Amino acid sequence: MQKTVGVIGGMGPDATVDFMSGVIGFTKAARDQDHVRMLVDNNPRVPCRQEALLGDGDDPGPVMADMARGLEAGGAEFLVMPCNTAHAFADAIRDAVSIPLLSILDVTVAACQGHAAVGILATRGCLDAGVYQKAFAASGAELVVPDESEMAELMELIFAIKAGDRSAGIGERMQTLAESLTARGATVVVGGCTEITLVLHDGMLSVPLVSSTDELARATAAICSGQHELPSG
Repeated sequence: MQKTVGVIGGMGPDATVDFMSGVIGFTKAARDQDHVRMLVDNNPRVPCRQEALLGDGDDPGPVMADMARGLEAGGAEFLVMPCNTAHAFADAIRDAVSIPLLSILDVTVAACQGHAAVGILATRGCLDAGVYQKAFAASGAELVVPDESEMAELMELIFAIKAGDRSAGIGERMQTLAESLTARGATVVVGGCTEITLVLHDGMLSVPLVSSTDELARATAAICSGQHELPSG
């Protein structure tokens, strides 16, 4: 009774491929037919989420809603979107389809359960829009976020990764930013942008690193294989 997932992707393309690889890795399979069927709209033409949230760009919601409708029509039983910032526009997707959207935010928050202080590495638009602040509100956890100079560097690094730079130097600078959050009390750090964990990995920090990409991939594999129930909405 395997489920088919629809992937609203392309934000960015490398992050989408990383998510898909994660789903494959988290799926217990002895043959091709045991793997997850993924319907993927890898659309890098979605308007920039950063520009939209900062008031200087087109609304990406209608484009993502169209993608969701196409995936539903193609047979997807639920949707995922491996982009944290894009979840600021998730209501446009939910309003467009009758199938549920599994939130990358919800699975990431669940993975941080038990931590009183959570460091969040996420984009300026994501944090300015309060996306993660709202997601963590019920948990009672204190959020430790980058200061202004750290945010400027973080955005520079994210755009460098989007441009294809996954060098050791980029990873080391990302590691330094994460360690600045642990120095201010974070006992876990969230890679709250799917580009971040293309260069920042487990073992690079003195505290656990929660990859939003991995958490979404793990949950997707579990739902598609029947281990977990479909999300309610």
